[in-house]
Amino acid sequence: MLRPICGMFLAAVIFSASLSACAFADGSIAGTVKYDGPLPRARLVHMDADPVCYAINKGNVHSQAIVVGDNGTLGNVFVYIKSGLTKTDYPPPAQDAVIDQGGCNYTPHVIGVMVGQKVKFLNPDGTLHNVHAMCRINPEFNEAMPDFRHEMEKTFNKPEFMFPVQCDVHPWMKAWMAVMSHPFFAVTGPDGRFEIKGLPAGTYVIEAWHEKLGTRTATVTVAEGASQKTDFTFSEPK
Repeated sequence: MLRPICGMFLAAVIFSASLSACAFADGSIAGTVKYDGPLPRARLVHMDADPVCYAINKGNVHSQAIVVGDNGTLGNVFVYIKSGLTKTDYPPPAQDAVIDQGGCNYTPHVIGVMVGQKVKFLNPDGTLHNVHAMCRINPEFNEAMPDFRHEMEKTFNKPEFMFPVQCDVHPWMKAWMAVMSHPFFAVTGPDGRFEIKGLPAGTYVIEAWHEKLGTRTATVTVAEGASQKTDFTFSEPK
């Protein structure tokens, strides 16, 4: 008689755990960002001032400010949860964020990191760069990276939204960085797609930011364990 009872008890525990897992399953928000309007003319970046940069790229580099892909999709858009989160103590990821200056350009052009996360700046070019982070809340810094200094590590300890990082030696080199207090953000590639995972059930204000085209916002309600679709469209600047 004990065996059936034990079996029933074990099954009940498994069923209860399964229900709990379902009840607290995380949701997500995914979508596509598009550009509506005449395609902007891609500005050619002139690197003649530095023979190393010019030789690496053969003089064929365009501005990353407005990157429009197939079907009008828009890259380099920072999409994040602006409000609605109830939790505030998110630990930084163990994985370092990386900004590569290879080819005398910043990759990625737009990046989000978390408070306390290590950020590595790389210089594989064999020429002088300098990293000038024009923060307003975190301490501003401007440090040289000669050809022999291949890596520099920094940490940002306060939340700060979108400040430029530029190279004063090569004025065309510019990136944008956001220091976030939470991990719920993404950056679109040329396909315009984004996905923000791991969201608890709730109603959120989600914002899409672009360095030239401004911002778009939407209010999204995410059910437990569900995926919500939200798209954004930017128009040409006036």
